[in-house]
Amino acid sequence: MAKKSKRNSGPKPDSGRAEKLAQRQAERESAAAAVTRPFEGLTAECDLVALREFVPSATAPLPVKDSSRPVTLATVLPGAVAALVRDEGDSATGFVGVQVQAHSADLGADLAASVAWVRDAAAGESLASANPGSDTPALADVIDADTPLDITVHQDFNWWIPEGVEPAPEVATTVQHANAAIMPSARVEAEGVVAAWWVDAGEKAHIRWVRPENEDDLMLALARVHATGGLHLGEGSRYAGSFRTHGLLVPVFDLDREKHANEWAAATVELGQRLAEALAVDAPLTTEERRARDGLRGRQVTLR
Repeated sequence: MAKKSKRNSGPKPDSGRAEKLAQRQAERESAAAAVTRPFEGLTAECDLVALREFVPSATAPLPVKDSSRPVTLATVLPGAVAALVRDEGDSATGFVGVQVQAHSADLGADLAASVAWVRDAAAGESLASANPGSDTPALADVIDADTPLDITVHQDFNWWIPEGVEPAPEVATTVQHANAAIMPSARVEAEGVVAAWWVDAGEKAHIRWVRPENEDDLMLALARVHATGGLHLGEGSRYAGSFRTHGLLVPVFDLDREKHANEWAAATVELGQRLAEALAVDAPLTTEERRARDGLRGRQVTLR
């Protein structure tokens, strides 16, 4: 008599294992659909990545095409909504956020959908999530792709409350709590330096420099500079590692907290020059440079 097969055809549909497998499959599909560089092609790409990932409080006028209404880009809006329209008496201003509570696999499409919504929405309305669709225009068709952002960095979230408006008690409490958690931040302003951001994180200060180059090319350049002892921002600094996010590589440096952000500007320019020279080298890595690259890779993490 033949034995019955004990082969398991799969988990029961209502089992916990089936739910886990379904969740993993959904995560894999979401990862596959994710856009690697959502802001690629924009002059403001690196700053957009910084504003999306780690800058606490900042705003910038957004160069929106074909809009009579001014639109402001913000790191985060109250409630982490995608967009809102603020009534300002005789006019209204649109706000779109990049640090949002809910987003799709394409942050660029999210931002484009938010801008499209905010151009025509009524004052006082807000958009919880962007939910872009197949008819959502490309971000470069909604804003001027060649215009850099004129960023204002705030050390609090008081700009959430319109000037001259007495906030409700719960709103005032929300702003107070947000202000208590903010870390002092600044954009390093120097000739040729774009998207280098300083932050005082408490025990240490850091500079995170979002770079526009291909990740692999930049890693080779970092290795060449590191092999010569030049991967630093001068006295009181130390290369801490790098992280990858939205298709870009972000070197991070630990800093002496006693120095203000502006005091690192000259050293950041000098490092940029060393990196530019290394990026221009068209030759295989030397043995020492390969060792440096392997060490740098060991201090690299990926954020998505």
